[in-house]
Amino acid sequence: MSPQIPEGMREDAASTWPPRELIDSFLGGHDFEFRLGEHTPIPDTEEAAAQARNFRDVLGQFCTGVTVVTSMSDGEPVGMTCQSFTSVSLDPPLVMFCPAKTSRAFPLMRRAGYFCVNLLAADQVDISNGMATKGANKYDGVSYQTAVTGAPVLDGVLGYIDCSIEAVHEGGDHYLVVGRVRELAVGDKSGNQPDEPLLFYRGKYTRTE
Repeated sequence: MSPQIPEGMREDAASTWPPRELIDSFLGGHDFEFRLGEHTPIPDTEEAAAQARNFRDVLGQFCTGVTVVTSMSDGEPVGMTCQSFTSVSLDPPLVMFCPAKTSRAFPLMRRAGYFCVNLLAADQVDISNGMATKGANKYDGVSYQTAVTGAPVLDGVLGYIDCSIEAVHEGGDHYLVVGRVRELAVGDKSGNQPDEPLLFYRGKYTRTE
């Protein structure tokens, strides 16, 4: 017998949900940063819940790339998967990412004072899922070199943007972290340049094909 579909939920809703790994990590203190507001639990009241679902459904129409933001803490690499990333300024060169206030990785990055945004390629779904977990073994099997700041640059990425933290602002249940670019390049530190990005659309991974 199939489970009853809750009132207000589309019958095909499950097809738009994130991978199981991301759901599990979300329920247990995740480090996958959806677009602003998407990680927040749906409110209890019917009206607020409807508004929250509509907010998520509309924002889900905006296709984004997927990044892993990295840094170092006490000599050990830290990282988190992040969609909420954008360029801010050309002069001076600034970018921004938006970690949730509940993020476990960001306080370590903030203490370090720097971060590197790794732009994931289409074949790096496993890295995205691994960096989204709450465990301490995120870097198992993940090879990297270091950027100017000392932050990890993952092998096989489309490109990377290495930054020092310029400013941190509060934005609701997230922080808006502005970074001043110190180093950036197409491809990884070995010069590899994949062609296809890893994308996220309507709550799941997708590709350009």
